[in-house]
Amino acid sequence: MLFLELFYVFFKIGLFGFAGGYAMLSMIQGEVVTTHHWLTTSQFADIVAISQSTPGPIGINSATYAGYISVVNEGYPAAIGVVGSLVATFAVVLPSFLLVLLVLKVLHRYREHHVTNTIFQALRPTIVGLLLAAVLVLMSEDNFGNPQTDMWQFGISIFLFAAAFVGTFFFKISPIRMIIMCGAAGLLLYA
Repeated sequence: MLFLELFYVFFKIGLFGFAGGYAMLSMIQGEVVTTHHWLTTSQFADIVAISQSTPGPIGINSATYAGYISVVNEGYPAAIGVVGSLVATFAVVLPSFLLVLLVLKVLHRYREHHVTNTIFQALRPTIVGLLLAAVLVLMSEDNFGNPQTDMWQFGISIFLFAAAFVGTFFFKISPIRMIIMCGAAGLLLYA
């Protein structure tokens, strides 16, 4: 039953996860942490960190790790957790695959139609809103710490956040280099 629920949850996330992986994060957290309680908030924060650091789309990586941890947290052995990761990954990718096939067929026929252009104009602000929701989900105590309990961790987290933002936005540093530099700085400062 767990595997059917995993498939349904991640298929739904894949179906409605417009704007890419970062926008899907709030949906994934809502389902696996809040609704189904398969993961803790701390485990989800770890999944996001790992998903950002590994190659591939963050939404798919998060689904893979969340599927694995969800199954293991339900008491199954690690080998069965791999099946959970495969189910979640397949389910989150399947709607996109099917929709792309459908959209390509429709767009090829109606690409210059007024309704098509209107729909794309309406989707742009929606995508920005979904990305903002993902940012707000990630700005949590699990990622930044709490200034009342550990001011050092909170200060370092704010510093690394600001440095990553300024480095990528203003100085156009590659996100890969930024991840490596911030990871090294975090290792030195937290150790």
